[in-house]
Amino acid sequence: MAERVRVREIDDDEGRRLLRIVRRGSGSVVTWRRAQMILLSAQRMPVAKIAEVTFTSADRVRDVIHNFNRDGFASLYPKYKGGRPETFTLPERREIKKIAKSTPTEHDLPFSTWSLSKLADFLVAEGVVDDISHEGLRVLLREEGVSFQKVKTWKASRDPDYAVKKARVEHLYAIADREVVPEPGEPGVVFCLDEFGPLNLQPHPGRQWAERGGRHKDAEREPRRRRRATYNRLHGVRHLFAAYDLATDRLYGHVKDTKTRTQFLTFCRYLRSLYPAGVRLAIVCDNFSPHLTTKRCRRVANWAEANNVEIAYTPTNSSWLNRIEAQFTALRFRARRNRPCLSSRAGQHDPPLHHLAEQACRRRTVTGDRQQGKRCLIRH
Repeated sequence: MAERVRVREIDDDEGRRLLRIVRRGSGSVVTWRRAQMILLSAQRMPVAKIAEVTFTSADRVRDVIHNFNRDGFASLYPKYKGGRPETFTLPERREIKKIAKSTPTEHDLPFSTWSLSKLADFLVAEGVVDDISHEGLRVLLREEGVSFQKVKTWKASRDPDYAVKKARVEHLYAIADREVVPEPGEPGVVFCLDEFGPLNLQPHPGRQWAERGGRHKDAEREPRRRRRATYNRLHGVRHLFAAYDLATDRLYGHVKDTKTRTQFLTFCRYLRSLYPAGVRLAIVCDNFSPHLTTKRCRRVANWAEANNVEIAYTPTNSSWLNRIEAQFTALRFRARRNRPCLSSRAGQHDPPLHHLAEQACRRRTVTGDRQQGKRCLIRH
């Protein structure tokens, strides 16, 4: 049997870069879609499932993954024109990037910071490249997204249980994708949960006919009509609690006023009500404080133990492992395109987020607190 097509093993730095591209919501849609496919593959989702989630063919997903494994992040950006071939191969570029991101002391060198001349001489001495100029090295590092900056400790995950947490999350994904058979006592249904927000109703500038300024300006004309900016949130903001059911490929969401532990447990109880009590659930979420089962507040842990639920956390600074991260920007794109709520035909889109927030604000004075802002997003 042929080996499954999957993206190569990526580190936290590359995972966060993919997550930034997916969350950005601007730029090329082609780049965003390719990054979404790679991120889902890095989260161990099979090709057929990725094709279903991204509304494309399995062959297209395989091509994107093969291109990324061969060319790296350069394959995410569409190339609409030709040019001379690359001076350095992809393995050489990866090795140059890896050495540039390391410290000279790791290579037993008597200085603490790389310069272009020192790095170029070291690359030639180590046989990574035959020859490279300072300008060529500078351009290559810029293309690879490496810049000279102050060291920041938050870039790398310092979670002592990083490997254990990552392995557990990937094992739950394998159960949801039916790649492994769950053992007795393991979850049969896996949800990916996270919050998005606050959701603000932003005004759009628009256009209108008006008199020209400058030397054409009429001294007696009235001031140009303007739209007042909404700097104040007199009625508060909204937060979207969303969960992605990996077994049924459905998105569930509730819009709430705040995102505290109380609202988190309320949404978890809703997810628990979707399946019989005998079915063990697993909820994958990040280490946001309302999610944690700390010694100070054991409400989440006590509820999970009493309701046959496992709470699985992604490692610190590695929320890109949560599969729902690749779904939030899709909802935002649909909101930008101003799509109405559609029927249950195959291939249709979810309700836009700004419609949910707008309806929630309108219902604030009509219904009670228990019904404010509640919505369910289901991918048909």
